[in-house]
Amino acid sequence: MNTPATPTTPAPDGSGSTALEAVYIKTTQDGRKVEVIDGWVCLGGVREADNLIAMDEHPNRQAIAKTVPGATHVAGRLPLTLPEAAVAQGALSIAQRQFDASPAGITQRLRKAVWAKTASEGVE
Repeated sequence: MNTPATPTTPAPDGSGSTALEAVYIKTTQDGRKVEVIDGWVCLGGVREADNLIAMDEHPNRQAIAKTVPGATHVAGRLPLTLPEAAVAQGALSIAQRQFDASPAGITQRLRKAVWAKTASEGVE
């Protein structure tokens, strides 16, 4: 059974934040694992997406629904069913709650916030 991510060991940068375990989501037909690692949905250990998109909001939803009938969400190029998306979203939420209080961590959070604001205003 899938289990939520739990903090393991302190981060090597000394920031006091903790690293998270990989949370297993599924295995693809070609044998690669889909996992959530440190706030990213990863395919075979390679980052794929840091958020999920509901099928209703995806621009290519018709082709995805035709290919993967049970898909309700998409993470990058990975279609997910509702149970898989629930586990992934839970792991992503836990990772987002982890706060890196180092100067580099704060700079990264500010950069993401500014980028999200400009993207929502139409700048890509």
